[in-house]
Amino acid sequence: MKVYTLTKKQFLPISIDQAWDFFSSPVNLKKITPEYMGFKITSDLGDGKMYSGQIISYIVTPVLGIPMSWTTEITHVLDKKYFVDEQRFGPYSFWHHQHWFKEVDGGVEMTDIVNYGLPLSFLGRIANTLFVKSKLQEIFDYREEVVSKYF
Repeated sequence: MKVYTLTKKQFLPISIDQAWDFFSSPVNLKKITPEYMGFKITSDLGDGKMYSGQIISYIVTPVLGIPMSWTTEITHVLDKKYFVDEQRFGPYSFWHHQHWFKEVDGGVEMTDIVNYGLPLSFLGRIANTLFVKSKLQEIFDYREEVVSKYF
């Protein structure tokens, strides 16, 4: 299996507390996901605070309006530094998404590092070239735009 990497950095003119409060709350995922994705959290989030070991289930419609179930686990959390979500069930063979937060002059530098793999060997490689890579980039570009307006 080939593993691909997408890295996205963004400066936020807010405090580390504000950044962490927003991005570490799973309920805010819908706010930063394109509407056409039909994103819906289907699991109980309790008090809405993220924690290591948390399982979050979603329905997404990334391709041709076909709904897909996706389940991730928050595997690592270091308060106001980083958290990691990993796919347990879903459309990828492998999904490991690191969210890093660093205080910088005038705000916070946020870095997303997504390592992912696709099923079906060479067909997955073709799919990545034809649309998966560009679709992921589009989603993260959308997030950057929405977050810039939000903050």
